[in-house]
Amino acid sequence: MTMHRILVINPGSTSTKVGVFDDEKPIFEQTIRHDDEELNKYKTIIDQYEFRKNVILEVLHKEGINISKLSAVCGRGGLLRPIEGGTYAVNEIMLEDLKIGYSGQHASNLGGIIANEIAQGLNIPAFIVDPVVVDELHPVARISGQSLMERRSVFHALNQKAVARKVSKQLEQSYNDLNLIIAHMGGGVSVGAHKKGRVIDVNNGLDGEGPFSPERAGTVPIGDLIKLCYSGDYYVNEVQKMMVGQGGLVSYLGTADAIKVENMIEDGDEKAALVYEAMAYQVAKEIGSAAAVLEGNIDAIILTGGIAYSDFIVNEITKRVKFMARVIVLPGENELQALCEGALRVLREEEEAKIYPGEFAVKSLV
Repeated sequence: MTMHRILVINPGSTSTKVGVFDDEKPIFEQTIRHDDEELNKYKTIIDQYEFRKNVILEVLHKEGINISKLSAVCGRGGLLRPIEGGTYAVNEIMLEDLKIGYSGQHASNLGGIIANEIAQGLNIPAFIVDPVVVDELHPVARISGQSLMERRSVFHALNQKAVARKVSKQLEQSYNDLNLIIAHMGGGVSVGAHKKGRVIDVNNGLDGEGPFSPERAGTVPIGDLIKLCYSGDYYVNEVQKMMVGQGGLVSYLGTADAIKVENMIEDGDEKAALVYEAMAYQVAKEIGSAAAVLEGNIDAIILTGGIAYSDFIVNEITKRVKFMARVIVLPGENELQALCEGALRVLREEEEAKIYPGEFAVKSLV
């Protein structure tokens, strides 16, 4: 079998994670940190792409990695139009949507742009894999209860899909034949109901749905939120920060660091113990909701993300959901590996690269 060398790029707000893989084997991984002073030179996120691309190439050159031996470049998918899951070839429509920020501005939008810039010079393909806007919701899941709004699919699609495929292999079955509930627990929490290869329902882990997390408030009492918004005491951006960034553990305990919270609990902090248990409690409740979506036909419940390293959280969730199905714990979120595997599936002709935006279209109800 021909070996494929793949460069993967995952831009974040203040860093860029880079990896080089020979097939599934990582030969180089590094997180490149960017100083605020460097980034503040650029008016928009998209303006950073040349700077970040050059930094990546400099690091690869310094490490003695010959990019002429690459088979493909794969970038983190950004805030594109809603699309079904899979590996997508970067094309002009995608590049334009990434540049304008079709669904919002975020550093992840740079992933496909930088991947394409590098790949074009080498005459090799550029891909993205399972961006956060993956949308496979069942039509009934879009109904919010208010006709002026609809539920949207924004979640940790890259890790959830990668974990789903990994567990499917462990169970020696196809992902397309399984029903799985996957709870990704990191800075945000998303719980997806995976029915035979499609995420038919999932909470919007970014924008105010589902369990609270280290820094996000999740679903809050809507009446109290309305009063808060119209109290005259806060600007819109302040309320938004209360919900995302200063919600969850930060709101109650002043930190988003789960390890610090567990140390507080060990030191006898009863409030920390209650809040931390409440976070696990809410994740378990969301898993119960996903079980109803799948009508109780569940092959496995999977706990993943950085917080899945916590025995406290895993035990608190497991005791509440283990009656539904077996619980499998796969902590962490190896996004670089997931990007590599998405590109490999296409290079090995295990699946075809999808064409953005493709035939899949999300029909708005509003």
